[in-house]
Amino acid sequence: MYTESQLPEELGEYLKECRARLSPRTVGLPESGTPRRVPGLRREEVAHLVGISTHAYARLEQGRAPVPRSVLDTLARVLHLSDQQRDHLFALAAGGAREGRRRPAQKAHPQFRRLLDELATSPALVIGRRLDILAWNPLAAAVLTDFGKVAGKRRNYARLMFTDPAFRELCLDWRTDARTCVTHLRLEAARHPCDPALAELVGELSVVDADFRQWWAGRQMNGLRMGTKRLRHPVVGDLTLDWDSLTCAAEPAQKLLIATAEPGTPSHDGLLFLASWTADPEQPAKDAAA
Repeated sequence: MYTESQLPEELGEYLKECRARLSPRTVGLPESGTPRRVPGLRREEVAHLVGISTHAYARLEQGRAPVPRSVLDTLARVLHLSDQQRDHLFALAAGGAREGRRRPAQKAHPQFRRLLDELATSPALVIGRRLDILAWNPLAAAVLTDFGKVAGKRRNYARLMFTDPAFRELCLDWRTDARTCVTHLRLEAARHPCDPALAELVGELSVVDADFRQWWAGRQMNGLRMGTKRLRHPVVGDLTLDWDSLTCAAEPAQKLLIATAEPGTPSHDGLLFLASWTADPEQPAKDAAA
């Protein structure tokens, strides 16, 4: 977790890591042919490409100067950052929220709740800050886990991913899925470095899981594309599901995650079977606050 005094250092370390991944050839600079003391681009090379002095760029890495948006935009292009990496850079430069108070508990937005009730044959759940699970439909519970049996304060996607053996066994690509969770939490930490609840979650997962501890200590960012997830379900067998997300326009910190399967495939048949198995017109989508 970050404190205010750590933020400039974190920004500088992130910029160093980004430039260390690139070679002069990657960004169109000629190779000098002389050995380099450090991997990747030098400070002066990045400064040249951005169009600022080496001294000015050094001050940015040292956290001794504000970073104009135009410079951040250029840095993102020069360092070949993905959209998620660019967002992380902007969040670190902004310093995130400075308050140390707990933010109010989130509740699933009513529009998302209505959508959950309409999605009878697609697993869907609402995810909030820190990957808290705010609501889900019956099929999501049948496919992933019975979220209603998970204590409210522990109903968090990352916590389940790293601490629930059944959840880990369900995910055939567990390491990829788990590292994506770490990336989500790292982006949240950059936006809100003084969030006590996030600090508690990161501290807990760092203690109980060595992989989380190692990935959190590193600075590599996995992509946040939802894409395809492979699951080994105890009832219907292997499922290959395409996951996507919708961001709530009224509350951007909430996302609706929806899974679908290609019609005519065993995965689609498996979803239809689970949907019929869990069908109950009097059983609406579940809300974490309920």
